[in-house]
Amino acid sequence: MKSDPDRELVEACQATAPTGLEGAFRRLYDQYKDRVYNVCFRITGNATDALDASQETFGIMFRKIAEFRFESKFSSWVYRIAVNAAIDHKRRAAARWLPSFEPQNEHTRPAARADLRDERTEAPLSAATRHELEAEIQAAISRLSPKLRAIVVLRYVENLSYDEIAEALQISLGTVKSRLSRAHEALDRELTPVLDRHFLR
Repeated sequence: MKSDPDRELVEACQATAPTGLEGAFRRLYDQYKDRVYNVCFRITGNATDALDASQETFGIMFRKIAEFRFESKFSSWVYRIAVNAAIDHKRRAAARWLPSFEPQNEHTRPAARADLRDERTEAPLSAATRHELEAEIQAAISRLSPKLRAIVVLRYVENLSYDEIAEALQISLGTVKSRLSRAHEALDRELTPVLDRHFLR
């Protein structure tokens, strides 16, 4: 595989037994803490479970970092741990976030990390109406299965390509496409009447 941008830092951690967040371990933590928390929060839907899942992610990451052999990108390995940790906590919480599901070519990335509002809703809606709409959309998203939610988070929050998602979750490219399609269809069914109601008032 191509050179991993994290290789030097990871190898520095592998050469040193973890004794806390210092040195290379601190730098690696600082590099990934926001991404890990973001994934965990978007999947679990609340700060408490997101913090728990994040702590679990870093605990596993630092305990097992010596075993990492660069057979995949290090970032893919971290995402995999975070998704699994968050899915474990997801069962105890409902999600509260709003993604934009604009059609994407499989080789393109969404425009901006965590910029999840559908642009169609911003201009014509007042703040109060938009918040009401967001609440309804969030309720629909919370009913996605954890696996579908994970695919959506990695695609639309973390801006990963289809290939990167497949590597992170250790699933085939076809499975990525299938799950993302199912997530779109499920949300489409629930959200079409919601959007019609708001825009046809």
